Amino acid sequence: MAGQTYRERPPVRRLAALVTTTWVQRIPRGEPAYPQRHLPTGGVELRCRVGYAPQLAGVLTGPHVELLLPGTTVVGLRLRPGALAAVLGRPVADLTGLVVDAVEVWGTAAAAAGERLAAATTDDAAVGVLEDLVAAAALRTGATGPEPLLAEATRRLMPWHAAEVRAVGAELYVSERGFRRHCLAGVGIGPKALQRILRFQGFLARTQAATAAGGEAAGDGLARLAVDAGYADQAHLTRECVRLAGVTPRVFLRGVGEACACGHDHSASYTPLLREAQLAGSFKNGARGAPSLAS
Repeated sequence: MAGQTYRERPPVRRLAALVTTTWVQRIPRGEPAYPQRHLPTGGVELRCRVGYAPQLAGVLTGPHVELLLPGTTVVGLRLRPGALAAVLGRPVADLTGLVVDAVEVWGTAAAAAGERLAAATTDDAAVGVLEDLVAAAALRTGATGPEPLLAEATRRLMPWHAAEVRAVGAELYVSERGFRRHCLAGVGIGPKALQRILRFQGFLARTQAATAAGGEAAGDGLARLAVDAGYADQAHLTRECVRLAGVTPRVFLRGVGEACACGHDHSASYTPLLREAQLAGSFKNGARGAPSLAS
């Protein structure tokens, strides 16, 4: 994997309520093709291979491996759960697990964005093209963020809150059926599936941060990592890792270590998650010491 790079950055401030991260990935010419493993994040992604039109990748419920050929550059941004439905002004369940040309959604504006991105001379300019495409669409619908109910539900379903799905719906004054209907329409998946994905993202954040700091992704061992990430035990983590990443935790962590050591920077994703976990734990513990992501 030497030679290929993946760099994440935060979005521009005006899109912070809609977008979590942006990225640029390069597979240099002369290097082997790279199997990019896309993992569920709970949000939709807007991606563009330089030289082609942008595509929208609907929310995933399992892993999807895409082979990136030598000479490929991909520019993308990741939307928050529920953000695309707000931007489009319509349900997004029909996009779940699918990759569609953005031209089908935004017409000539998406085609023109692909041309401008191909002509961009810097990474910031290329990312800015996709950010402008989202910003223009949000302006048309008046969207400033996901539907408030979905934004609050996503916050409460994070692993450090350890809330039951039924309890979250009740706290938001929505029936169990209504809560599921809102999530399916706005996010593309049900609340239980979203909770599983958010918990896995918390686990991934810990492993990426540890690897970036030069440590072992598993830290004090898989059993401890599982509990810290909000799983009942190591067996629970194993089942969810196979479900959401397609491999066992040991195989997955080895891949994280190899990828992050050869030119991957995921700090724009994991830093906000770990900061929120820290704040939640500090509040619960009366600001005594560093919390875990345990449920």
